[in-house]
Amino acid sequence: MSTTTEEMQMLSFNIILHAGNARSHAMEAIALAKEYRFLEANKKIEQAEEEFNEAHHIQTDLLQKEANGEKNNITVILIHAQDHLMTAMTVKDLALEMIDMYKKMEAIEEANQ
Repeated sequence: MSTTTEEMQMLSFNIILHAGNARSHAMEAIALAKEYRFLEANKKIEQAEEEFNEAHHIQTDLLQKEANGEKNNITVILIHAQDHLMTAMTVKDLALEMIDMYKKMEAIEEANQ
């Protein structure tokens, strides 16, 4: 049995939703780190991870079904959803690097006072 086009659209929109939320949390983490609010930034990263877990769950289910021989209707919206997910993952990775950078900046500033 294959996933219908309507089901694939709903799954795709859910991936987009969770990826978008994850990206937003990661961007908020960067803004908080810029203000040296690292505990809050880390909480935003945790929230981003929760959203990624939801998106990955949907993605993994699709992959497992396909691996088991189920045909999936590959739609442009699914490709778009995958793009959103990968972009959000990149933003989160950069957010982690920027949080670390801002921590080092804060330490340098404190040492120079």
